[in-house]
Amino acid sequence: MDERKALIKVVGEQNFGDDNDVIELTTIGTLEETEESYILRYNEELEPQSAPIKTQLSVQKNRERVELMRSGKHGSLLIIERAKRNLCNYATEYGDLLMGIYGRSIEHSVEEKEGRIAFGYDIDINGAITSQNEVTVTFRLN
Repeated sequence: MDERKALIKVVGEQNFGDDNDVIELTTIGTLEETEESYILRYNEELEPQSAPIKTQLSVQKNRERVELMRSGKHGSLLIIERAKRNLCNYATEYGDLLMGIYGRSIEHSVEEKEGRIAFGYDIDINGAITSQNEVTVTFRLN
């Protein structure tokens, strides 16, 4: 499958203790389907205005692994594997963080013109869980 334009909506929810935070992004990007994966590519625009962050979200069709790669001023690669913990480097304007990422769930449903990808993971720093995260990505192909 060639890359096809898509309207993409990303909803990320973070829970840490009694605090909840939800971030939503709607943008235009592309979907590519390979033999093993679905790959969404899109830009994240930041406030205040600065260079966009290029994001690539790849989910394996067998639902075992998600890779979330962000490049730009501060790049990162999160590897989420179901029932596994991976150490990932996350760059911030204050320096790099080494985080543990434990994958809890990976789901996807891709139809001819639309689809949904959802995954859940926990973040730990120095072995202490700092947040539980849920990401849902929906898209509609043009």
